[in-house]
Parts: sequence; structure tokens; C-alpha cells
Amino acid sequence: MVEGVTDSLERFRLDYAPLLLRHLSQRDEAGLQAAYQLGRRAMQESVGLLDVVRVHNEVFLEVLTTVRALDEVTDVAKAASDLLIDLVASFEVAQRGFMDERRGARP
Repeated sequence: MVEGVTDSLERFRLDYAPLLLRHLSQRDEAGLQAAYQLGRRAMQESVGLLDVVRVHNEVFLEVLTTVRALDEVTDVAKAASDLLIDLVASFEVAQRGFMDERRGARP
């Protein structure tokens, strides 16, 4: 992996873990907006979508080890999923823009 990408990925990881923990405790629009912005920054810094999802899964699995009651698992999973969806939304927007541009460029 290229050093700049590694640094960007590590920065992403360091920013994502506290964001997920905050979202699990507060579950507000501010957390979802912060996830979207973090996704945009990750994309701008060439952190790939698969890396983003991998980091989410790693952090999420760490969080699951702290869940004390089985009935909490579904609630935590739902909140983490909501955050991930907003996080990757910027990748979706970029992909749609790219695909629209490609369709427009065809003769």
C-alpha cells in the first residue's frame, strides 16, 4: 500500500472509532452528518470503499464484545448500520455522478 494511503487509512480509523462510539450513545443527526463528512474526506484522501467498510466492521466487532445483554445487540447493530449508510453515501453520490457523466459522454 502507498504510504499516503496508509496514513489516510490510519487517520480514518482514528476518526471513525470515536464517531461510532459517540453515535451509539447519542444517535442524533449530528453524528450522521459527521459520518457523511468523514466519508467525503476519506474519499478525497483516496481511502477506498472496501477499506471504509473493513474499518467499520473491525470497530463494530470490537464494540459488540462490550455489549452485555443479547437484546442490546440488535439495537447496537441497527445504530451502527445507520452510521455506515451515511458514511458511504458520499461514495454513492460520487459513483452516480461518474456514471451520469459517462452516459452523457457517449455518442
